[in-house]
Amino acid sequence: MDIKLGFGSIPRLQYIFVSRENDYCWYALSEEKKQIPIYDKALTGIITGIEVNKKVETSFGETEKTDLYILADKPYVVRSGSDSYFSKGLLMSLDKVSAEELQQPLTITIEPGDKKVVFCKVYNPATYRSIDVNWEEHKEINWQVLGQNIGLKINRKAQFSTEFTTAELRENLIAQSDKYLRLLNWSTEQGREYLQQRYQKRSRQQLNDAELLDFIDYLKLQPQRL
Repeated sequence: MDIKLGFGSIPRLQYIFVSRENDYCWYALSEEKKQIPIYDKALTGIITGIEVNKKVETSFGETEKTDLYILADKPYVVRSGSDSYFSKGLLMSLDKVSAEELQQPLTITIEPGDKKVVFCKVYNPATYRSIDVNWEEHKEINWQVLGQNIGLKINRKAQFSTEFTTAELRENLIAQSDKYLRLLNWSTEQGREYLQQRYQKRSRQQLNDAELLDFIDYLKLQPQRL
């Protein structure tokens, strides 16, 4: 990001709000709080953070939002309703992105749906390939835990303002790894050999949270996965 010298605007986070309007699906706000439509359908940058179920005061009262922090030509915050299709599509997509891929630019796109619905799709701008998600599973997902997992993967440390304890989050990560190990039909000895080779540790309990997430990402990408 280039720094422009001389006079200019105040250097602050640029909030982008997701909302289905007549001919656009997201907008910024002017200093007078007027909507500035954004007709481009994609935002490309490096994701630097995420806050899920963030309580925000609006003109309609307190509501929960998902804030995605992304660094592009300037730092942006893409804000959407935590219960919106956009937010859920974003979380499901980021769940399928590895920790290594999160270090590279990603493209966040909007797709208008019926009535007021806005969908989110995430692309790898280097390969032009989208991150495909399965909407049939969305009713069974614990969105708060999923948001925590993604935040941990992005931030590499557990800094969450949620009601879940570290022990509960850890238990969820172990359960996820159990599921993928069963799908791959790995034996206990196979798992130990991989952990020893990659992390120099013999059990998942010895892994820190970032290593455990990395291990889950590895299991997801194996071709044997159903």
